[in-house]
Amino acid sequence: MIHDTKLHVIRTNLLATVFATLCLCFPASAKDAIPSSLDQGFRDLYDLNFTHAQQEFNDWERGYPDNPVGPVSEAAGLLFSEFHRLGVLESQFYESDSAFTSRKKPMPDPATRDQFHAALERAESLASARLAKDPKDRDALFAMTLSSGLQADYAAMIEKRNLASLHLTKVASAWAQRLLIVDPNCYDAHLATGVSKYIVGTMAAPVRWFLRLSGVSGDKQAGMAELQLTADRGHYLAPFARILLAIAYVREKDKPRALQLLASLHDEFPNNPLFLREMARLEANR
Repeated sequence: MIHDTKLHVIRTNLLATVFATLCLCFPASAKDAIPSSLDQGFRDLYDLNFTHAQQEFNDWERGYPDNPVGPVSEAAGLLFSEFHRLGVLESQFYESDSAFTSRKKPMPDPATRDQFHAALERAESLASARLAKDPKDRDALFAMTLSSGLQADYAAMIEKRNLASLHLTKVASAWAQRLLIVDPNCYDAHLATGVSKYIVGTMAAPVRWFLRLSGVSGDKQAGMAELQLTADRGHYLAPFARILLAIAYVREKDKPRALQLLASLHDEFPNNPLFLREMARLEANR
């Protein structure tokens, strides 16, 4: 049981990455409440245009200094750029857990780390103030969801603090559930719950039982269905849901579907070389 539990904690690294990338595309407000410049910033991140994305986020934050979406988006951009530099996202396409867990511990940039944590502190401070006035504030709920998820991802994928990451992931899930109560039509939010169900659903039965005792349940097929819902009906997270489905199909040995999704992502974000690289790798291993 102890060994299986440790294996689960290691595999939650992928779940942590989900939350980190969730930050790229998931403002909690309704679409008409978020200016298009912020939307463009998130799309710039998908296309790996980090400099322009941060310009968009900084401009938006200056215009809306009391909104926590600004600094949490800045933190998202910082972490995603660090992931790109370290090759973290590519590792998610590993077909085996042994290949994933044998990767070397990354060497983070100290300046980026400090900027990242400072942005999260600003976001949480603003979010807490708004929630004190209105517990149903969607932007504040989003910011708290994202902040916990980003911290979980940094802990797991960069610092390799897996137990801390697991705790933060559960916190992020709780915030996401509160957000869905406020806005049931926020299809992007289903990405977080979908990935959690899928990852836990792939665990061995004793591990799933242990996790249920901790309030974490899993169902692989239900998880993929929720990811598909976000891919079909989500807005900011729809492209990322397709990335996660591609990863799931790789792990499920369904390479044709994975290739189809990667091809559509390349068409939409041609400046991101990840999709072409993974397509070439999958084709070579068919």
